[in-house]
Amino acid sequence: MSTSTTASVSTHILDTSVGRPAEAVAVQLSARSGRDAGWQTLGGSATDADGRCKDLPALPEGTTHVRLDFAVEPYFEKKQADAQQDAPANRDSGPGVFFPEVAITFAVVPGEHYHVPLLLNPFGYSVYRGS
Repeated sequence: MSTSTTASVSTHILDTSVGRPAEAVAVQLSARSGRDAGWQTLGGSATDADGRCKDLPALPEGTTHVRLDFAVEPYFEKKQADAQQDAPANRDSGPGVFFPEVAITFAVVPGEHYHVPLLLNPFGYSVYRGS
């Protein structure tokens, strides 16, 4: 929840390759107070069955930049393993996961809420400021 002196952040992930939320993706939240300041890891969460992180930590006062790190490799590895069980003849010997992680960095101002959805597929991703 944002206050007049802090911003707040929420996110969700939609796997656009299947048109469904991406469940059980670890998300880490970091913040810094100024372009030249070091990153402070605040904690993390994992997406629920609806692809949402409902318990990301609060941002400290003075935060100017936020980074969300999405650990998508385990999610895609599980999808690949499930697909191979269903159709073992279609096994792909490719390089595995193309994007093992996605890091999104954005600027914030106090008093604002930032909802940053990740639209994800095995070979690309997109983000935007939602509502």
